[in-house]
Amino acid sequence: MITLYHCANARSMRSLWLLNELGLDFELVEMPFHVKHLRTPEYLSVHPLGRVPCLVDGDLTLFESGAIAQYLCEQYDDGTLGRAPGHPERVDWLQWLHYAETVAVHGASMVQQTVIIAEPDQSPVVKKLETRRLEKSLEVLNEHLSEREYLLTGGFTAPDTNVGYSVHLGSKFTDLAAFPHVKAYYERLTARPAFQASLPTGAAAV
Repeated sequence: MITLYHCANARSMRSLWLLNELGLDFELVEMPFHVKHLRTPEYLSVHPLGRVPCLVDGDLTLFESGAIAQYLCEQYDDGTLGRAPGHPERVDWLQWLHYAETVAVHGASMVQQTVIIAEPDQSPVVKKLETRRLEKSLEVLNEHLSEREYLLTGGFTAPDTNVGYSVHLGSKFTDLAAFPHVKAYYERLTARPAFQASLPTGAAAV
């Protein structure tokens, strides 16, 4: 049985979304995004840094979202969401799978500056720089999507879940209307049932 450790709205949404796209049976362990829950001895025995995501599949434990996506596709996909070595889209698949972090790192910095760090200690300079860096990464994505609906010409694949989460995060800190192809892409992604099933509910949705 696959187990995914997850916090609402965190990077682990990438893994949850992909599991839902693959239609796999799994156990979801949801934890509050708070140090006292993530740094318990019990969870640190699973993930040594006390972060999410963390995926356990039998004796295997993975805690990098890109690696989780690659593993799930290689282990469980029929070729729809993954691209095996030798496939003509394999290199593009890998490139965009990992581009997700290029976008998300700036969104994560903005979370720190607007949510985690108390307002008196927030830096307007860091906010301005990270917003611009986020927008630059979206500009690259916007140009790429001007000629296709999804990241690969072959259609929706696992990198769309990883990059899609990064766009989802980035949309909280910049207006996607400035990136029309990204905005249309995001609308296509958010309409997917597997995306909807991966969103937080109840109090966690706030």
